[in-house]
Amino acid sequence: MIGRKGLLWGCMALSCMFGASVQAQVDLAPFIQDEGIRDLKISPDGRFLAATLPAGDRSAIAILNRIDRSVVGSFQLPSDTHIADFWWAKDDRLLFGLAERLGSRDYPIATGELYAMNADGGRAQLLVGYRVQNAGTGSNIRSGPKEERVFAWPIDMLAGDPRNVLVGISPFAGDPYTRVDRMDVYTGRRHTVATVPVTRAQFVTDHEGEVRFAVGAKSDNLSQLYYRAGRGADWDLVNHQGTTGRVETPIGFSSDGSVAYLQVTQPSGPDAIVAMDIATRGRRELLRDAVVDPEIIYRPGTEVAIGVRYPGARPRMAFFEPDADDARLFRMFEEAFPGDRIVVASSTRDARTKLLLTTSDRDPGSFFTYDSSTKKADFVVARRAAIDPVRMAEMAPVAIRARDGATVHGYLTRPAGAPAGQALPLVVLPHGGPFGIKDEWAFDPEIQILAQAGYAVLQVNYRGSGGYGRSFQLAGAREWGGKMQDDLTDATRWAIEQGHASADRICIYGGSYGAYAAMMGAAREPELYRCAAGYVGVYDLPMMRNDDRRGGAWLRTWFDEWVGNDAQALSAISPTKRAADIRVPVLLVAGGKDEVAPVAHTRSMERALRAANVPVETLYVANEGHGFYKPENRRAHYTKLLDFLATHLGGERAGG
Repeated sequence: MIGRKGLLWGCMALSCMFGASVQAQVDLAPFIQDEGIRDLKISPDGRFLAATLPAGDRSAIAILNRIDRSVVGSFQLPSDTHIADFWWAKDDRLLFGLAERLGSRDYPIATGELYAMNADGGRAQLLVGYRVQNAGTGSNIRSGPKEERVFAWPIDMLAGDPRNVLVGISPFAGDPYTRVDRMDVYTGRRHTVATVPVTRAQFVTDHEGEVRFAVGAKSDNLSQLYYRAGRGADWDLVNHQGTTGRVETPIGFSSDGSVAYLQVTQPSGPDAIVAMDIATRGRRELLRDAVVDPEIIYRPGTEVAIGVRYPGARPRMAFFEPDADDARLFRMFEEAFPGDRIVVASSTRDARTKLLLTTSDRDPGSFFTYDSSTKKADFVVARRAAIDPVRMAEMAPVAIRARDGATVHGYLTRPAGAPAGQALPLVVLPHGGPFGIKDEWAFDPEIQILAQAGYAVLQVNYRGSGGYGRSFQLAGAREWGGKMQDDLTDATRWAIEQGHASADRICIYGGSYGAYAAMMGAAREPELYRCAAGYVGVYDLPMMRNDDRRGGAWLRTWFDEWVGNDAQALSAISPTKRAADIRVPVLLVAGGKDEVAPVAHTRSMERALRAANVPVETLYVANEGHGFYKPENRRAHYTKLLDFLATHLGGERAGG
């Protein structure tokens, strides 16, 4: 039992409560080491497998013969350069987007550079990006022919073209007009094939590689959807959010090209999938779930949309044609891997061989090849061999009724081996973002670390979160410290009432916005939480509004609409101004290079807490940004966090 003053008496270790399934100490190594295959894709002709791998402060890519798994080619990028994503552009040539570790995130950020190489590692060349003519830096990036400060991304691999692909091109500017270029993947030469009268556009092509849809927004952030009949045709505005109130996002075409599929927001509830007849522009709703937004499923080896997946702890699929071969194939996959989330990670051009990725809340993922002729799936590799799914904790879906009658969804994770019905020490873990982001049913190293230490973990998709329809997201607008915070409070009390949590052993902890919510939770509910911890947090909203350097005019519009523009009101809901209301110990962790939540936020919060005589511990790491990137710094963070939680909740500490 733990007293309110922090004295431990009786059995001090949680292992006394539910047996030896909880280790005396938490081994952090499997959760923080950057190891294993990140991604794996099969070549269009089926001869090769390409795998991306971590290599210290950079990424490496290896190309394997699919039959005997021998290495036929490899390439290691320069220091601090990583692979954001990669694609088989042609049968024997890879295209990949580069990323760099910057101060804004704990993972490498895409730089908009596109790099290409042959399957044997030859003709490795930077095709487009800001370093395209930077041959004198000492890097081994071979430059292409055209220098231009732009952000580029693939749109269509043009299966029928032996040399070219379509790429989106966005100039480095706050509100850029984007375009589509046809690019030679061997030389990098480009010429423009489509422009559109809206900024920050994304594009969708038809099955012949013609750009047909563009969706974007100007500085008012109102979505505009444009359509054209084909190359050279005029763009027609088919939806303007300011007129219809809807956001319409194109997702692809039917097999015969006569129907375009759109994901459409609704006045209330989740998004719908709508079929638009190309000839008549008539529309009809195809699919819509009562709770969650859809995720699109494409026919393997193509960009033909065939159905949707509804995410959650029991992933479900629904198809535009329920009796079609596509639907039967995916249902067979569901039966073969019950309870897992199954995606076709890549496919050969003829779709005879598919590369499947299966994941779950306890499994980071495994790859299988599926042969359509033999109908047999063969194991290829696990993403993280050090993780034993059997020892991981399960995420259970929860639906919680908030004080105003709204329903919020989330997940409760209890340690593996914890007796059913036993109240446990609880960590409430609000996600960052906050808008449009959601906690998902997926393997999360942080959740598993906390569960290994003996804590139940409660994740709440408070209003403002994504995945439950635009109206639910809009319900969080200007509700920092308000209804979004109420949802977290109501969920915490629900956990106590349902017997999941010990009322006097609850800590609230989060990163970024989640750190803001942790401090506001401790300030607003001083009797509910035993401690609070903030990681790379935002604590001063006027400072955040004045110092945000991540975008153009659109970002200021977004901030005013979603967070607020009244300096006095923003100050009143800033944790730095509520420090005197916090009566529990606090842990603050920050990176010195953070550009999203600059370290000044944390130092200001620390000063305010110390002035209010609130016990506060800190961890500052000078060379990290918005989240810690290096394994040794992640270890330091989680060691500090587990020590802090153990002191105030009684769980296990980090070992090794």
